[in-house]
Amino acid sequence: MINKPIYTTNQIQKRVHDYISQYKEGYFSPLSLMARLTEEVGELAREVNHYHGEKPKKATEEVKTVEEELGDILFVLSCFANSLDIDLSESFDIAINKIETRDKERWTRKE
Repeated sequence: MINKPIYTTNQIQKRVHDYISQYKEGYFSPLSLMARLTEEVGELAREVNHYHGEKPKKATEEVKTVEEELGDILFVLSCFANSLDIDLSESFDIAINKIETRDKERWTRKE
């Protein structure tokens, strides 16, 4: 069995930054990154529809996976955060605290 790497959000952001830093162009503008993120979310939606929805893939369509599309989204999201000097760990902490507070009575708890 091959051990797969496990990354923290900081390690993900650093690896993305190390990759992008090799090129003169650097990060795309926030508007371009937003468009790219939207495109990747659309590709995820297409894959989910193929595997879990009513629209099977055509025989001529490229094989992709939900896992691959989630990875693409994570890459672009990391580019977006890096370009704006935002720490995704801190962003997640803010979001999860808000969700845990706002939605703590919203769902039926397991007993």
